[in-house]
Order: sequence, then structure tokens, then C-alpha cells
Amino acid sequence: MGTFLFQDIVYGPVHSRRLGVSLGVNVSPADGKRCTFNCIYCECGLNEERPATTKAPRREEVRGALEAKLLQMAAAEAYPDVITFSGNGEPTLHPAFAGIIDDTLALRDRLCPQAKVAVLSNSTMVWKDAVFRALCRVDENIMKLDSATDALMRQIDQPVQAGFTCGEVIRQLCRFDGKVCVQTIFLRGERDGAVIDNTGDAAVGAWLEALKEICPRRVMIYTVDRETPVRSLRKVPKEELEAIADRVRAAGFDVSVSA
Repeated sequence: MGTFLFQDIVYGPVHSRRLGVSLGVNVSPADGKRCTFNCIYCECGLNEERPATTKAPRREEVRGALEAKLLQMAAAEAYPDVITFSGNGEPTLHPAFAGIIDDTLALRDRLCPQAKVAVLSNSTMVWKDAVFRALCRVDENIMKLDSATDALMRQIDQPVQAGFTCGEVIRQLCRFDGKVCVQTIFLRGERDGAVIDNTGDAAVGAWLEALKEICPRRVMIYTVDRETPVRSLRKVPKEELEAIADRVRAAGFDVSVSA
């Protein structure tokens, strides 16, 4: 299976390794990526390979598509465990993100109150007050932190902002006062002659220190599961992920492992 784009605003439901039966919502353009990261493991491919040429869907379009799907699922008595914002890029980049979250929470409460609302984000837009407040209202604000060092983050996530620093991301995640889930992928590989590996003792140690600052209510760790745009990337064995998870547990945090 190669990398792919999400063609619809609402897709699935699909079975998520970390979230259960997940109904996906894509608020990015359908024809390409729009993201503040350019992750070498992204299932949608690299930004330069699939640049978006169309606009993101309007708030009203998102609300209409989600309502139609939830009504369909309710009629079949097949409800999602979670409504998940992800898709072809960073969902919090949408200019109406806060309003879309308002609409989604209202639809959830009316049509499938047992479902959670989750946002998978790369953490780069938390500095915007409207985005921060919206993330505080969802059930699962799942924020990416693949490394606590700038060099590794630039290798793995390739942030597009020139002034990006891990320290600033960590500072922003601390604003949630623990009402946040940190999600981290662990992987190995090579690119242009350079070794990529965030599983070493120093890298994991720095990441654990960041977790102690952020104090997340939950930590999700996982590894490569699909074909990646940088083909040399390799899965980390489950036993190694569990060893990292044990260090997280020893630091006092709840952690889940998806291998």
C-alpha cells in the first residue's frame, strides 16, 4: 500500500490502533497536503510531492458532511467510538477550526453522545488562543511530540517554520495543565547518508524530561505501520517499545503501546 490522500471531508469509520472505531474528519484540501510539518513517515506523502491547489472545505460544508454521516450511522445503529480530526495535513490550520469544533461537539451531543471528539495535531498551532481554547473543549487533544531535541525533530518531522524549536512546542503543551495526550512515533532509518533514530538512550531521556514538564494525562507511543514516503524507515520491535513504555510508567504516566 502506498501513501494516499483523503478525498472526502468525512471518511470511514476505520479501526484505529489507538482510538477504536474512528470516524475521520479532513478539514484540509482534498487534492493535496497543507501542513506545518513535512513528516518523513506521513501516510499522505511529503508536502512537496502533493501540494494543495484547492481551498479547504468551508465550515458549513464540514458541518453538513458530518451531520449526514452521523445520521446515516445512527439509522444503522452503528455508532463511532470517536470522531477524529486528522486528514491531509494539520487540522488546526483551518481558519474556522474553533467554529468547526463547536459544530462537531453540538452534532455529537445530539446524534451520538457516547462518542468522543479527538484532534490529532502536530502541536505547532497551540500558540493561537482560538486553537488552544478549541483543543481544551474536545475529549482527546492528542498532540505530537516525536522528539525533544531540535536536530531529531528536524530529521523526523521537518517543520516548515524557520524559527521552529522543540522548547517552544513543549512550553505551549504545558499550557494544557495536563489535559493533553502526547503521541510519539519511534522509528529508525537512513536518509541521504544520515542515520535517523529516536530510540537511543539520550533521545528517549530528553523526551522523558519533556513529558515531566508537560505532565500529560496519557502518552501514546507507536511505530511505523504503513508504507512511508521515505522508504528506508523501519519499525521498532514491540519489545523495545514496551521497554520505552516502562520508563514512561516509572515516571508516573499512563501509556499505551501500538506496535
